[in-house]
Amino acid sequence: MSTPTHDTALAAARYPIIEALPEAARLRLLAAGRWARVPAGTLLFDDHQACEGFPFVVEGSVRVVKCAPNGRELPLYRVTPGETCIISSSCLLGHDDYNARGIAETDTVLLMLPKPEFDALLAEPAFRSFVFHLFAERIADLMQLIEEVAFHRLDQRLAAQLLGKGRLLHVTHQQLADELGSVREFVSRLLKGFAAQGLVKLSREQIEILDPAGLRRIASDGRQT
Repeated sequence: MSTPTHDTALAAARYPIIEALPEAARLRLLAAGRWARVPAGTLLFDDHQACEGFPFVVEGSVRVVKCAPNGRELPLYRVTPGETCIISSSCLLGHDDYNARGIAETDTVLLMLPKPEFDALLAEPAFRSFVFHLFAERIADLMQLIEEVAFHRLDQRLAAQLLGKGRLLHVTHQQLADELGSVREFVSRLLKGFAAQGLVKLSREQIEILDPAGLRRIASDGRQT
């Protein structure tokens, strides 16, 4: 597809590393990069697919999840403009296939750097530093996720998930379950318990927060009163 000038300028604004590259490397990146505009819900990559390039998310958001054989999903992270996808980076560096699924969460604009150009740009110290710095940040995020899943109870994680989004949440039990990597029945049961304690009020695809202090207490120590 054609590459409008404003898209190139926006990519450089989102990813300062592009302007930080030597001119020859920058021009090579922009010439080789493939632009794509995809609607929300588009499957960008999946388990066991070959990784064909390094994505720069210029607009929108990509949700990366790990899928189980029974269909359950564990959200790993989101990639928003200015960020990188650790799954793509690791597959490119290790010459492996994808081991997770990436879905466009909103209408998304991507600049995809083909693998040969990614490999060539790793010879540039600035680009190599950029990749490994964001790689390290993502690893820290994933370690936090592992800690939450392994050591925090589901009621504690659910309470934390409800906080910080305002008094009225327009969300389904299934959406909350997907975010927590759980199943709807467990989440619904906990929400009914929260409602019985006067912490929330439940209605169709809507949750009203009645007692945020009580939810914070559960989120901090996992104990319901």
